[in-house]
Amino acid sequence: MLQVNDINVFYGAIQALNNVSLSVQQGEIVAIIGSNGAGKSTLMRTLSGLLRTRSGSISFLGEDITDLVPDQIVRRGISQSPEGRKIFTNMTVHENILIGATIRNDQAAIKDDMEQILARFPRLRERLKQNAGTLSGGEQQMLAIGRALMSQPKLLLLDEPSMGLAPNLVAEIFDIITDVKAEGVTVLVVEQNAHKALSIADRAYVLETGSLVLEGTGKELLNSDKVREAYLGG
Repeated sequence: MLQVNDINVFYGAIQALNNVSLSVQQGEIVAIIGSNGAGKSTLMRTLSGLLRTRSGSISFLGEDITDLVPDQIVRRGISQSPEGRKIFTNMTVHENILIGATIRNDQAAIKDDMEQILARFPRLRERLKQNAGTLSGGEQQMLAIGRALMSQPKLLLLDEPSMGLAPNLVAEIFDIITDVKAEGVTVLVVEQNAHKALSIADRAYVLETGSLVLEGTGKELLNSDKVREAYLGG
């Protein structure tokens, strides 16, 4: 579904990604783990078209999307729930969700999808008319995921979905991710909570200082001595 070939990304003179290559197959959950500053969010922003590659290529469903701008990438079927949620705090929950359907004009289907989002996240239904800035951190994360799902993505990019959440909410977010996969959406998730990410991942990569250094199944990396020592507390 997604093929990334030897991409190099820079911030000015500073190289953030160094010859990164990875793939995502349809129907998978693929996790990317790594420490702060490893380049995880840079990778996600590049896949979304928010950053440009200096070299290398990105293809999605057989089409080269390397030079497409963000709205074109969303129209192809890739949507992101970004790091830090990036919700519109002065708009209502309802308005935030609808923003995810901006590229669509099938009003009846949009209404149906809105109902599905609210069924999945009943706390959002209770707060539809509230400004999104009044939500808790967990509710804001649910809102960000719901907004991303409203574009009907084939591939959902999740950037640090558990960041700053209480343990019970972390478990709930990862249950949601597995539910989304079960409904036919492929997921690429960047996550500092390596244990949770690897526990649900079909395959995973380890990113260190802009380079991929390990890859394997989620189970293989959970059992890797190097991963245990660096990311799982020994």
